[in-house]
Formats: sequence, structure tokens, C-alpha cells
Amino acid sequence: MKISKVLYVIFILLIGTIARVSAQNTYVAAVHGVLDLRNQPVNDKIELTGNWLFYWNQLINPNDTTAIKDRLLVEFPFKWSGYAWRGKKLPAFGYGTYRLKILLPQKHGELKLGMPDVYSAYRLYINKKLVSSNGKVTTSGKGFEAHWEYHAVALPNSDTINITLQISNFIHSKGGISKPIFIGPAERIDLARHRAEGIDLMLTGCLLMGGLFFLGLYLLGSRDKAILLFALFSIVYSYRIIGTDNYVLHTLLPDINWYITARLEYMSLFSGIGLFGLYTLYLYPADVNPRVVNIINGICFSFTLMTLFSPPWIFTQLVNPFLAVMLFCLVYIPYVYSKAWRNNRPGSVYALMSAFALMSVFAISLFHYWALIPPLQLVSFLGYIAFFFLQSLVLAHRVSFVLKKARAEAEQGLKVKSEFLSTMSHEIRTPLNSVIGMSHLLLKNEPRKDQIEHLNVMLFSANNLLAIVNDVLDYNKIEAGKITFESIEMDLAALARNVVGGLQTVAHDKDITLRLDFDKKLQHKLLGDPTRLSQVITNLVHNAIKFTPSGEVVLGIEVKEQTETTATLMVFVKDTGIGIPRGKQKLIFERFTQADSSISRSFGGTGLGLAISKKILELQESSLQLISEEGVGSVFYFIKTFEKAGKISEAVNVNVKPDANDKLLNGISILLVDDNPMNVLVAQTYLKRWGAATDVATNGQEALDKLDTSKHRLVLMDLQMPVMDGYESTKKMRLNGINIPIIALTANLPKDVEDEAYKTGFDDIVMKPFLPDELHSKVLHHVFKQEHV
Repeated sequence: MKISKVLYVIFILLIGTIARVSAQNTYVAAVHGVLDLRNQPVNDKIELTGNWLFYWNQLINPNDTTAIKDRLLVEFPFKWSGYAWRGKKLPAFGYGTYRLKILLPQKHGELKLGMPDVYSAYRLYINKKLVSSNGKVTTSGKGFEAHWEYHAVALPNSDTINITLQISNFIHSKGGISKPIFIGPAERIDLARHRAEGIDLMLTGCLLMGGLFFLGLYLLGSRDKAILLFALFSIVYSYRIIGTDNYVLHTLLPDINWYITARLEYMSLFSGIGLFGLYTLYLYPADVNPRVVNIINGICFSFTLMTLFSPPWIFTQLVNPFLAVMLFCLVYIPYVYSKAWRNNRPGSVYALMSAFALMSVFAISLFHYWALIPPLQLVSFLGYIAFFFLQSLVLAHRVSFVLKKARAEAEQGLKVKSEFLSTMSHEIRTPLNSVIGMSHLLLKNEPRKDQIEHLNVMLFSANNLLAIVNDVLDYNKIEAGKITFESIEMDLAALARNVVGGLQTVAHDKDITLRLDFDKKLQHKLLGDPTRLSQVITNLVHNAIKFTPSGEVVLGIEVKEQTETTATLMVFVKDTGIGIPRGKQKLIFERFTQADSSISRSFGGTGLGLAISKKILELQESSLQLISEEGVGSVFYFIKTFEKAGKISEAVNVNVKPDANDKLLNGISILLVDDNPMNVLVAQTYLKRWGAATDVATNGQEALDKLDTSKHRLVLMDLQMPVMDGYESTKKMRLNGINIPIIALTANLPKDVEDEAYKTGFDDIVMKPFLPDELHSKVLHHVFKQEHV
């Protein structure tokens, strides 16, 4: 409904504008070759229409005063091609003379005459003086030259003006003149021309720059054929503005070859309509009949080829049959856009409005071509601007729609990727839990020396595989933008000692020294994310150990600057390892990349550790730097400013673990809920070692049925199980008023599930594959905490 109102208003404005513009020109017709303006003030443009004297196949000399035969009275402007005279139709090829006498008031201001282009060369005499010419006027094709260019000439200060116009044509399918000559005050004539040139140049610039913009958008961004076709249409059609009608291009380049410009004029019309048809097909393919568009394109491009290779007298005849194509397009294009609008296509409302703007422009062009209305250049200009602006909105809406769709698909792809990795992680961690758990159990059963070596190799390989899985999940999480950072109090000295202590065994196995160099000027705890900082430092130290065959690795923390509230630290890891060639130093920070493919074979690893560390630091407004020399060693470092917290306490070893051999869980009954028999076997074996009795349920519903609060002191609940998962089972337990501790067992990363787990009612989380000490300490903590409660 809103669209109909807008179009109705546009139509009313268009009719009103046409009426106003039409009223601006003064029409006084000549009679028998005389135009009497003595009683008519010449203060505006006056078209020299009416009866002119015409002499066919005669080039009348303006100085010739003798009686001239075969004189005709014709309605000016007059094309002689096809005119019936003496029972025959005049051919297009030929020549003739037009004459008119103008009687002016005795007193008038400075006047000018505006001379348009003709078919196809002329000489203009005023009061027997040659004042303007285009091309070369001849009486045969020999020596004839065509040219189209507007001229304005000053009229003599006289009350009588005798005009003699000689025209010849031996090249075009039309002969004579189709546009009116006009006179008026000099300033009005010049202003009208400057306005026409300005409008044409501005519109040409808009079309050309818009076309180049969309072409660049296609080449460098969206490979949408609709955008390409609209760009080509805009560029091609820009010639229609500057190279036709007012022929501004010919004014700018007066020596330009007529044969080239004439072909460009017709080719831009034929190919422009064809390109716009193709553009509409690619814009709304579901709403267009491809057969109709193919027929139109076949006609358009056939006419274009004919224009390119045929002589002018042939291709200039193609306009009249092509008008039928244009009239069909004037009806069909709005029909397509209205259909697209009804089907809610992207940007179709703008396309429909642009179609009506284009209809008004083409209608004005056709009616002016048929000499029914004046050019209405300003109205056409506004119509063109509206059309191209609305079409730009269509394409902008289309690009936006495509980008939104691509974004949605990318997000869906990322979600699928995350779900896939999460599922794969779960599927890999589940058997790893069994492998690692059973390896620990076998090592505690006093195996032989040769068995210990084999078990250690198996445990190392399993832990290495677990580290790879963790790296892939971590990097995926960072890429998805799901990583968050805490800002809590942390003891950097203790964190660094724990990293070094945890990797001492690895360094000792390679017979290299691992030491900590901590700056004692740092006397405060800091605010930050200890988990992520520990991850970065551990990655760097572990990498250094891996790529150092002999020598030492140093973890250093140096105070670069500190105030009362902040401390700027440089954390570095220095090694005496293999080093990195200068040309490969940037490459190693890329994911799944190492300096040399042979390194992966020699030292192992995925190449993700450094990429993860770099990303984590960048997200915290820091950056990982490298100084390295091949064969000498490397220094990885980063500088970061932390806010200070409380004072550092003395280093005291408070991490005293209960002896796993102590049967501290004697008499404790635990409900173990897991659907994987191997996981059950591993957990049950550990719990039995620690003195606990276990009952087993294989899904959440079975857990609800077997749970006995008078017997069971704790529940170990797997999260992913058939029939009923751990979340649903725990939620129902809490709703039933069961308050005993429930610990979640999960193969996912704790950060991925902790929010939902704690919200559901779990008391803690143990990640599979679990370390025996971690499971032991958490079970003890919650069992005896419950006793005290």
C-alpha cells in the first residue's frame, strides 16, 4: 500500500514537471518561410518552427537572388527521408537547403541562435554570412564528412534575419534535421547549454564511478554476477548520457571520429538493454522467465554485432525495430520487480521503485524521439539519479544479505566444528582414561623392571595424545572467541616454581638443566588469570625443553618497571637448543606449523603450542616475541603490565597429599554412574584401593533407582550417557531433596561444562582421563566435608 502511494506521488510530480517545462518554451510558428516576431518580445527561448522553404537536391547560395524552382513548404524541423514528393518517396541520401526569414522588433537585446546536430553535415548562413558548420557538405558521397556537434552563434543586431541552412547526408539512414533551431537572449541560450552540459557530465560521472565501484566490489570482494552485470551496464550506459542527444562528448572532443561515436551510440543502447536484462535475471532468477530474457539478449547482442560490422546506413535503421524491445522491457521489468516484491526478495522494494523511475526516463526519451514532448532533461536527470540510487540500494541490500547469510553459515559451521571437536574429544578421552588409569594401576602393582619401562612408554604416549587433544580444543575455543579471562589474585613466584617443578622430570630425562630466575624486586601478588598464564609459560618451557638436546633452559621473570599499583614484567624462556633460522621465525607462530617438517618427525608435536600462547597473549594486550640464532639457542619473551594485589607470603610447601595407599575411605559407599565398562573398571579399582565400596549404574535413570541416601555418601556421575544424561539425573536428585555430594566425570574441558554443571547441582568436576591423586583428593574433600556438615 505504501509503495502504491509513493508511486502515485512520483507520477503526479512527473506530470507537473512536464507541464512546467513545456510551458517554458515559447512557440510562434513561421508562415510561408517568414517568422514574424515584431510584436513578440524575445525574452526567452523561441523555437523556429512552422513553414520553412525547402529546396530538394539544391544547395542554394544565400547570395543568389534569382528565382528558384522546385520550392517546397515544409514543417520544420523536417527530415526529408521518406517524404512523398511528386509520387515518390525521397531517399535518405541527398542534400537540400532550408530558408527562413525572421522579423524582429527594432529594439532587442543581444540574441543568439542555438544550432543542434543534423543528419549528417550542414552549413549555416545568417544574412549571407557563413556562421557555423558541421562536417563537409557535398552533392555526392565523394568528400562527404559527417559530424554531430552543438553550436551557438551570435545574431547580428538587425531587425531582419535571413537563415540559409544547407544539409547533406550520404551516410545515415535519415536525412535532414529532427531537432528544432531556437533563438533567444544570449545569456539564456548560454545558460541552457551550460545547464545541459553540466547535467550530462554529472550524470555520466555518477554512472561511471558507480560502475567502477561495483566492478571493484566484484573483482576484489563479492563474486556476484548481478553486481558485475550492473557495473558493466552502468559503464556502458554512461556513454548514452555524454555521447548522445546533447553530444557533450563531441563538444569536448570536436575532432572525434564520427564513425566511432555513431557506433558507440547505437552499441551502448543495444548492449545496455541486454546487460540490464541479464542483470535482472541474476538478481531475481526465480521471478524471471529465462526464455524471455534470452530472447531479448539475443536481439540486443545481435544488433550490437550488426552495429559493429555493418555500414552506418544499415545499423542506423535498427533503432525503429528496437523500440519494440524497449517498450516490452518498460512493461516486463516492473512486472518482474513487482513479482519479486510480492515474494519478499531481498531489496525488491527498491528494485520496484527504480523500475518506475526507469520507466519515466525511457518514456520521456521515446516521446521526445517521436517529437511529442521537449527533452525534459532535468526530469530525466532526476529519474536517472533515482534509478541508479535505488539500484545501488538493491545491490547494497543484496551484499548485506549475502554477508549475513555467509556469517550465519560460518557461525553454523563453527558450531558444527566445535560440536565435532567436542564429540571427538569425548570419544578420544574415554579410551585414554582407561589407558592412563590402567597404566597407573599397573605401575602401583610392583611390576618388573622391564614392565616399568614399557608402562612408562605407554603412559608417556597416552599423555602426549591427551596434550594434543587439549591443544586442538584450546585453539578452537580461541578462534571461536569463547575464551574468557579471570582477574584474580595470583602468586607469580609460586606459579613459576610449580611450572619448573612440574617439568623437572622431563628435563632430567633429557639430562638438561631447568632453573628459575625470579626477580626479587617483585614483592607483591598480582591480579590476572593464573590458569592462562600458567598455560603460556608451561607451553614455552615445555617447547624449550623439547628443542634443547643439551645445556639448560631458564625461566626468567624480570621487573621492567613498577609503581605503587602496577608492575610491568618481562617473562622469558631462554634455551641452548637448536635455534630457529631467521627466515622461519615468523612461520613458527602459525597454527600446525613448525620451522621444518623434519622437526615434527624428530621432536613430535602439532605446532599448536606457540600459536595458542601467542593468541592468549594478544587477547590480553601483549605479544610473544622471539630472539633466536640457529645452532645457538632461542629466547621467547613477552612483556605485560599487571595490577598489584597483596604481599607475597614465604614459600611454604602446603601441597601435602594424603598417601594414596592409606585406606581413608574405609566404610564409605559411593555410587559410580558411567556407561563405559572400562571407565567403570578404572574408577572402581582406584576406589577399592582407597577402601571405598562402590555400586554401579550405567545411566542417569538407573542412578535414580539405585541411589540410597542412607548408604551412599557420594555420587560420581558421568555427564554423557544413554537413556538419561548426568545433568538430568542430577537435577532430579536435587529436586528430590538429595543433598549428598555429586562429582561430575567429563571428557570435556572443565571450562566448557562448569557453568551448566554447577547450575544443575554438581559440587565438583573431575576431567577424564583423571589423575589418581586428583580423584582421591576431591573424593576425600567432599566425603569428609559432608561429615562435618
